[in-house]
Amino acid sequence: MVAEVPPDADLDELRAAVQGCHGCELYRDTTQAVFGEGPGDARILVVGEQPGDVEDRRGHPFVGPSGKVLDRALVAAGIDREAVYVTNAVKHFKHRPAAPGKRRLHQTPDRTEIVACRPWLVAEFARIRPSRVVVLGATAAQALLGPAFRVTREHGVPLPWPQRAEHPEDFPGAPEAVLVATVHPSAVLRADDREAAFEAMVADLRALP
Repeated sequence: MVAEVPPDADLDELRAAVQGCHGCELYRDTTQAVFGEGPGDARILVVGEQPGDVEDRRGHPFVGPSGKVLDRALVAAGIDREAVYVTNAVKHFKHRPAAPGKRRLHQTPDRTEIVACRPWLVAEFARIRPSRVVVLGATAAQALLGPAFRVTREHGVPLPWPQRAEHPEDFPGAPEAVLVATVHPSAVLRADDREAAFEAMVADLRALP
C-alpha cells in the first residue's frame, strides 16, 4: 500500500488528508493520525518517532510527557518553542494492546511502517523548507538519514542538510540548512539520571548554529 498524498495541498489540507491514510496497517488500531503542527514558515523543523498514547487521543504532536520534556529542552537551549514546527516520522500510534482505561504502551515502528509514512514527511519538508532540522531518537534519524545512522555516534554534530539525507532529492531545505540529532525525550524520562540526560539533550540542541 502507498500513502496517497495530495500533490498540491497546503499543510492544513495535508493534515485533513492524512486521516484517510491506509498506507500501512497502523491506522486500524488508533484513534486518528497525528500530523505535524507549527508555523508554515518555521526555521526549525523537529522530527520525532511517532505519536504516543496522549497524542493519539488528543490529535496533536508532543502534548504528552515527552512533549513536556521537549518544550523544556527547547527553552533551555534558547529556542523559541512557538516558532518550531514539530512532527513525527510515523503519523499513527503503534502500541501494545491494553486493558480498557489503561495507558497503551508504544511499540517501535518497523522499517516498513516508516517507509509507508515517508511521503507525508516528505510533503511537510517540501512545504516548510526548514533551515534547521532536529531529529529525536533512532527512528526519526533513520527515517531521514538511513538505517546506518547512529544517534549515539553523531548526536550534537551539525550535519549538512539535505546532503546527508538517505534520499536528498526528497527533503528540500533552505540554502545552507543543517541537521542535528539528539535523543528522543522519552529516553530522558527512562534514564537513571534524568537531569544528566536532559542536560545532554540541551547541549545537542545548542549545537544548532
